[in-house]
Amino acid sequence: MKANGIRRTMEDNVIDIVIYAILIVVFVMTVYPFYYSLVISFNHGIDASRGGIYFWPRVFSLDNYKAVFSNHALLNGFGITISRTVIGTFATLLFTGLFAYSLSYNKLMFRTTYITLLIIAMYFSGGLIPYFILLKKLQLMNTFLVYIIPLMLNAFFTIIMMSFFRELPHELKESAKMDGASEMRIYFSIVIPISAPVFATIALFAGVEHWNSWFDAAFFVTDKDLKTISFMLMELINKANLTAVQGGGGDVERAATYAAQTFTAETIRMATMIVVIIPIICVYPFLQRYFVKGIMVGSIKG
Repeated sequence: MKANGIRRTMEDNVIDIVIYAILIVVFVMTVYPFYYSLVISFNHGIDASRGGIYFWPRVFSLDNYKAVFSNHALLNGFGITISRTVIGTFATLLFTGLFAYSLSYNKLMFRTTYITLLIIAMYFSGGLIPYFILLKKLQLMNTFLVYIIPLMLNAFFTIIMMSFFRELPHELKESAKMDGASEMRIYFSIVIPISAPVFATIALFAGVEHWNSWFDAAFFVTDKDLKTISFMLMELINKANLTAVQGGGGDVERAATYAAQTFTAETIRMATMIVVIIPIICVYPFLQRYFVKGIMVGSIKG
């Protein structure tokens, strides 16, 4: 058999079979945990506690999702997470992009110093206690801005974007300057439109980081109305009783009674995980075509 003019041997076919077999195994190992969570989330809670469910719901039920979407605390956490993801990603792209664009100029004063400090900050941190004190001095504790401001500038994202900007043709900027355009006009009108791959890649990285982050909500926020869905999911995973699932309040007794009949803490955790995962998964197909190009081009001269 010939493929593209090259005669394939028996060894080539065997190697292909082995590679495909390995890929199938890896695919199943990667996807099955998510599929199992999906199956359990659609199964009756008490029935699921008996075990033996592997590929499809034994007793189909939507009660787990009804319980999740009827919980005010979880819905509020979902809204907080969406807000911080949208606003935080935009802020990260704006400030990190501007900083990276300025560093892409070789004639920038103290450029080497800025890059050196950036690399040091990327590899070393001051620790949790100094970080806590800094946020307290800046009066960011227990505010929504504690989710946004600390992540507005990311050293790793800056290096990727700076490398990408340095690959752009200088003729575009020079011709724009000859027409009287300012640096800000060049950046927003010329650089950003032709830098869609790197902006899409950084947007995906920043969006996922904001969506999954629970650390800041756990240590720097005490207001329950500002807790994120990721933090609540972490709580659900760590706590086995339904009181933690419902987040306290006057509905605990009613929820516990309802849970004893229709769902369990385990099925609630599965349903919550699915609710948290689905939105961020839906973002990938829209950014996939930019992802590889953006990360590879930005790393050429990192």
